[in-house]
Amino acid sequence: MTTREQVAVDTAVGRPAPGGGTDPGSAGPDSGSAGTRLAWADVAKGGCILLVLLWHVIVKDYLQIDWRLDVPVPGAWGVFGELLLPMRMPLFFTISGMFAATAVQRPWRSVARPRAARFLYLYGVWLVIHTVVLALAPNFPTDRARDLGELLVQLTVTPSNLWYLYALALYFVLAKALRRVHPAVLLVAAGTLSAVAAAGLVDTPGNRAGLYQNLVFFLAGLHLRGYVRQWADAVTGRRLLLAAGAYAAAQVAVAATGTARLPGVAPLVSILAVLLGIAVAVRLVRWPAVGEPLAALGRQTLPIYVIHMPVLALLHLLVADPIAGLDDSARLALAPGFPFSLTAAVLALSLGLHRLLLAARATWLFDLPGGGLHLPDRAATAARQAPSPPAPAAPH
Repeated sequence: MTTREQVAVDTAVGRPAPGGGTDPGSAGPDSGSAGTRLAWADVAKGGCILLVLLWHVIVKDYLQIDWRLDVPVPGAWGVFGELLLPMRMPLFFTISGMFAATAVQRPWRSVARPRAARFLYLYGVWLVIHTVVLALAPNFPTDRARDLGELLVQLTVTPSNLWYLYALALYFVLAKALRRVHPAVLLVAAGTLSAVAAAGLVDTPGNRAGLYQNLVFFLAGLHLRGYVRQWADAVTGRRLLLAAGAYAAAQVAVAATGTARLPGVAPLVSILAVLLGIAVAVRLVRWPAVGEPLAALGRQTLPIYVIHMPVLALLHLLVADPIAGLDDSARLALAPGFPFSLTAAVLALSLGLHRLLLAARATWLFDLPGGGLHLPDRAATAARQAPSPPAPAAPH
């Protein structure tokens, strides 16, 4: 079977790419016209996963260290991380929604059940791993289950730091079950939930806030993907600057007026952030030296996402006290670039561990064991028998 034929079969049955390292919301063959990949989507996902790592480094390690500096370098890093909060996960979920669109329309047996099962399986496996490893770093500031009761809560109603996987399973099932409801109704309902949760009008323990707030972006990517692609296709340098200006103006206005907690403000700011993130990704595609490495990361966000938190916790255990014990000049020299350095270290270790685990045949850590996704059906049979399509045109 040729590579192209294998891709067709994998697409028909909802199968992940070989190697167990693809992102759950990856840009597959249905992500562009004529079977092409959307390069900007991979770049955007790569940028998002780096921003997720950087944010976790800042708030869970960097700001926990006693730097004792006379200049507000740690505070500046904290502000920088907060400025990008409206972009990271909303953009991730928008792209995930775009590439779930075709699968949502397929029969339950061929894709929906195994896809949701895969996300939930991965969530459960890595939740147990996180629980065990994080017990070694009890002072590391992150959600963790300390007993079986808390573990059960994280498995059901209040997801852990791995909530993206939990959310993908839930969102996919909801989108498929409600696919006959008018998209406008779904978007209004999800937008209302997002606004209410962001305003603190409902109880959002743990990571439940992210679960409530990002459904609207998944559904927007799913139902408005044509408009999203139109925006991406229309991006120019001028539009990028306009998007950046609009986002900056919104951030300044919200900070100046203290309206961040008003219902509807946070989702609107995130919409501007998503548009800016897409525009940046589109422009970065034109710079291969930056765009290609980001796209490569964007195609393997799953292992980075599930591995990085235990790695960061153990690194924090090793470096926090020694850094606090340095003299003033050493801490001052180290502080400005430390988040970048630690983010690079966490990324390298996460990817290295992923390779080692695959070499050790621990593929069950990244996919359902025994080919659980590979359900034979008529779509797969048809894909095997279909002639190979012509080579797709290169994306513009």
